[in-house]
Amino acid sequence: MTLIELIEQSAKQLREAGVAFGHGTLNAFDEAAWLVLWRLGMPLHELDDVKETLVTPEQQAQVAILLEERIHTRKPAAYLTREAWLQGVPFYIDERSIVPRSFIAELLSDASIDPWLGEHTQNVLDLCTGNGSLAILTAMTFPDVLVTGADLSPDALAVARINVDKHNLADRVRLVESDGLAAVDGPFDLILCNPPYVNSTSMAALPAEYLAEPQLALDGGADGMDFIRQLLAGVAQKMTPHAVLVLEIGNEREHFEAAFDGLEVVWLDTSAGDDQVLLVTREALLAYAD
Repeated sequence: MTLIELIEQSAKQLREAGVAFGHGTLNAFDEAAWLVLWRLGMPLHELDDVKETLVTPEQQAQVAILLEERIHTRKPAAYLTREAWLQGVPFYIDERSIVPRSFIAELLSDASIDPWLGEHTQNVLDLCTGNGSLAILTAMTFPDVLVTGADLSPDALAVARINVDKHNLADRVRLVESDGLAAVDGPFDLILCNPPYVNSTSMAALPAEYLAEPQLALDGGADGMDFIRQLLAGVAQKMTPHAVLVLEIGNEREHFEAAFDGLEVVWLDTSAGDDQVLLVTREALLAYAD
């Protein structure tokens, strides 16, 4: 059997088992390729170069064990491989933190938020940092800024520490345990936040793969806006005059607009559309408060 045949066979097995995707892959083939290549110790981005490689029965058996674990436990593949990728950058991950998949990473990479930034952008907060991936990507994108990664979960921060050290950024990325904004100093020139925003109805319908993640990082209450209400009530006081907040809300635009009617925001275009991430200035937040 060739490698590509093993991947196709594995993808069929995943489809028939009805597993859910969305933690780094969007379909059975990509997930199977990830698991097979990782299990066999092959480069994840060089499938075309190795697809005709013959796979031994022993290697097939190793893959079968991993596939069975993926199907039986319903854990996201990233928890099995202990690695997730965001904008081509590898991050350590385990069950203590949500699997990183924020669209804010795209906006950092493609410079979508750059028009709101400038020489004044020196102090950045990544709120709800999870495994630290956005904080780290921010430090990589803007070499002159200092970043604070804050999270309520000590477990998530332990994972973030692994990643900060992995990428040798301990001198520029500080990690803080904080319930929302309570323990962060500021003021900040840029605040990034991918908070818990899934509404209760959607939480009840989540596939098992999402329920394998820390629910603290997902559950946004009845309309998904519980954390965001708390955030927007006090965030302006943590912002410098020209600061902006970049906030991910997933599929909750309707609930956001109902909860914050009259707040002027800019919707940013991502690979999932222009209703997933918004930007709001300090000026707009103060005007809304008045």
